[in-house]
Amino acid sequence: MGRSWECSGDCADMSSYMGRCHSFRVMSGCWMFYDQSNYMGHNYFFRKGEYSDYMSMWGSSSWVRSCRMIPWYSGSYRMRMYERDNYMGQMMEMTGDCDNFMNRYNWSHGCMSCHVMDGHWMMYEHPNYMGRMWYFGPGHYRNFSNWGNMRFMSMRRVMSDWY
Repeated sequence: MGRSWECSGDCADMSSYMGRCHSFRVMSGCWMFYDQSNYMGHNYFFRKGEYSDYMSMWGSSSWVRSCRMIPWYSGSYRMRMYERDNYMGQMMEMTGDCDNFMNRYNWSHGCMSCHVMDGHWMMYEHPNYMGRMWYFGPGHYRNFSNWGNMRFMSMRRVMSDWY
């Protein structure tokens, strides 16, 4: 209900289009929505569907302030995960999902830096894909200070069948 605005790509600041966004419809693709401008703050993953009361899903009184479309991808997946900041400590090259870094690699502090070579990935603050999540596309991530110094404990690929 109310005013509407259609977005077909990344938007770093929705305030120039809408004062507040309380509901939305994803018509295609996969998206990350953020409760702060410039893709900051808590972020949430959404795929095709209607979300009339996403605020109760988030357990928050915040509203969407920025959004990013996750590009469709069907190639191989490859990421180098590091035990410490700045690509230090033990390194593992990942090509698939990992539900628990601690159990699989004995990394008690989780992943602290990474280099995404191929694909798009979701990282989670707890094992078994639980807790807050963050999106990582191809690129270098020397430390996770922009993510609240999180220590990621599980990760999965954003697969083409999610779209």
